[in-house]
Amino acid sequence: MIGYITIGTNDLERAASFYDSIFNEMGASKAFDADRLSAWSFGEGKPLFTVTKPFDENDATVGNGVMVALSAPSKEAVDKLHAKALALGAAGEGGPYLKGNNFYVGYFRDLDGNKLNFHCYI
Repeated sequence: MIGYITIGTNDLERAASFYDSIFNEMGASKAFDADRLSAWSFGEGKPLFTVTKPFDENDATVGNGVMVALSAPSKEAVDKLHAKALALGAAGEGGPYLKGNNFYVGYFRDLDGNKLNFHCYI
């Protein structure tokens, strides 16, 4: 159902470097770069992840209530990826911790303030 996810940035070079480091750990590859955006692929038939400078040329802003959830294969992967995001300058938003009976999650905000998480079911 989802073809791609796009989040905004005000500094494309900085955001692309951040996500290159994160997605390299997750096995994704750069799908393409353009003047105003960069995109990563997690494999054929899976959604792309795109970061872009807004096309209306206004500042990118964070959507209240918007979050992107990135699947990880294990609790250890969630821990590693969450720690990597924080080491790259992301702000912690909670976790990693077990939420409910079997949902393990670590929340963070990227360098532009967009809210994301890494999660897995255990």
